[in-house]
Amino acid sequence: MKYFNSNTVLYLDGKFQKAANTTADIYGQSLHYGYAVFEGIRAYHTHNGTRVFKIREHFERLKKSAELVNMPFPWDINNLIKQTYKLLELNNLKDAYIRPLVYAAPNMSLVAATDVSIMICAWEWGAYLGNQQLKVCISSYERPNPKSTPIEAKVSGNYVNSILATTEAKRKGFDEALLLDMNGNIAEAPGANIFIEKNGRLYTPPLGNILAGITRATVIELCRILDIELIEKHLTVNDLKHADSAFFCGTATEIAGIATIDEYQFPVRWNDSVGATIQRTYKCLVLEKQNYEVII
Repeated sequence: MKYFNSNTVLYLDGKFQKAANTTADIYGQSLHYGYAVFEGIRAYHTHNGTRVFKIREHFERLKKSAELVNMPFPWDINNLIKQTYKLLELNNLKDAYIRPLVYAAPNMSLVAATDVSIMICAWEWGAYLGNQQLKVCISSYERPNPKSTPIEAKVSGNYVNSILATTEAKRKGFDEALLLDMNGNIAEAPGANIFIEKNGRLYTPPLGNILAGITRATVIELCRILDIELIEKHLTVNDLKHADSAFFCGTATEIAGIATIDEYQFPVRWNDSVGATIQRTYKCLVLEKQNYEVII
């Protein structure tokens, strides 16, 4: 997939410029050590124009990620929101995936960055895991121990773990992986959180060993609105393989139903599951004007 063409514009340190003409220093911690933080955000084409879902929450998490890895974050979030909408306009994007990235200035040491840059780019990108129910396997890779790296931060280097898990799953003939934590409990997918259904209730792993997903928080709020019982607790593989249904959620993934975990096929048809109800409600939510914030 090609993410830009000769006319694509990105935002870099306060200026808009052609992506094709943009360069980066190769003597930096971000390239060599994965010392950078990023976000994944979605814009939707609605009846009220293009709107970016939960944009403030995403930029606030970007700031928190930077703070957790001792990177400066000198930018005003209101201005970043404004520039993101301008970026979509300049690229004539209606439905889009938006990627802000904070990366370090040239520096090859292992000392925290004191100078940083911010880049924001966007491209058209459909549902990351497609629109079909997924065949998922339990990965041989584990999520990193939170004592080794801040799991709640979207740190670029952490996603080597995700690449390994997804690559392994696809080589085995699966669509995606599911990783356990260091205690052998269910953690999350390489780029998404997980919910399971049992007897009409939804369960999801608690925070601590997983990314605090913004879509995850949205699903929890939808459960409250729809009066669906939601329980956050540690889940085992045995819990998963005795569940009625399951789904992944994330900004790139949106809501994706899971058909099988390893050899186990979920007994409840996806269209009859609680997850399908969440999926339909989420789609309506992201297309509603009042759930967006526009800074002019």
